[in-house]
Amino acid sequence: MTSIIAAMQDSLLLIESSKTGWKTHESLKGCHPQSVTFDHRNPNRVYCGTLGDGLWKSDDAGHRWDRIAKDSISSNDVTSVSVSRLEQKNRVYVGTEPTAFYRSDDGGESWHRMSTLNNLESSKSWSFPPRPWTSHVRWIESDVNIPDYVFIAIEAGALVQSRDGGRTWIDRAEQGPYDTHTLGTHQKAPKRLYSSAGDGYFESFDYGKSWNRPTAGLKHRYLYGLAVDSADPNTIVVSASQSAWQGHYIEHANSLVYRRSIENDGQGEWKAVSNGLPQSEGTIITILAANPKNKGVLCH
Repeated sequence: MTSIIAAMQDSLLLIESSKTGWKTHESLKGCHPQSVTFDHRNPNRVYCGTLGDGLWKSDDAGHRWDRIAKDSISSNDVTSVSVSRLEQKNRVYVGTEPTAFYRSDDGGESWHRMSTLNNLESSKSWSFPPRPWTSHVRWIESDVNIPDYVFIAIEAGALVQSRDGGRTWIDRAEQGPYDTHTLGTHQKAPKRLYSSAGDGYFESFDYGKSWNRPTAGLKHRYLYGLAVDSADPNTIVVSASQSAWQGHYIEHANSLVYRRSIENDGQGEWKAVSNGLPQSEGTIITILAANPKNKGVLCH
């Protein structure tokens, strides 16, 4: 059976396959989901961060939910959640608005705030444009190759990393992305980072020490979603728009999807993809995901 959880504006939609077709189940009505992630070792366990209603956990693949960490996470605005794929224990990372970073090593039973994040020099400039008095953790990427390596994107202001599970941090590289929305790592490409950002597309092959900006064919520079083929680290798909205004506001919505496949010579242009997708005009920018078990399968 295939299960998909979609975050709607004020609820979660669980979509499950069956012998008679697809069935849907709505939950967390009245909440504002921001981030949803499955536990890679326990597919029945799911975490959901919400704007205003804190952190939730399900142990039956999204049918029933329990609010957790009420007394441990100081903000009710949980903007990002990630489960480590490599730890033997069930390590979970959570980010909030205002920017704060938490870690659990026991599946969400207890939490520790990793407060050294907020001591970084770049923190003085973190600011989310629609709410310039604050910022938040937009994305958490637990590296799929090395335990304790974790990367977080602050919206807006920095892409930073820790190599000891959040105890200490390495600040943003000057030439790196400023406004990362989605960050990816890949099991078949150690040290490689993929950043889909408000300031364009970025790649690093040395864990963020240096960055490249392959833009040939990419005519839209405000990027949001990102997915990399689970079997091929050189096949990348992003969602793009001309601006945040066209990306997120329905009255001006205009966005599309680009695909890039790198050839043996290391070259590869971005190409707009439209077959089977909605028209770009009237479509807000989308979240993308790769199926970790089936090569070439992406969700839009």
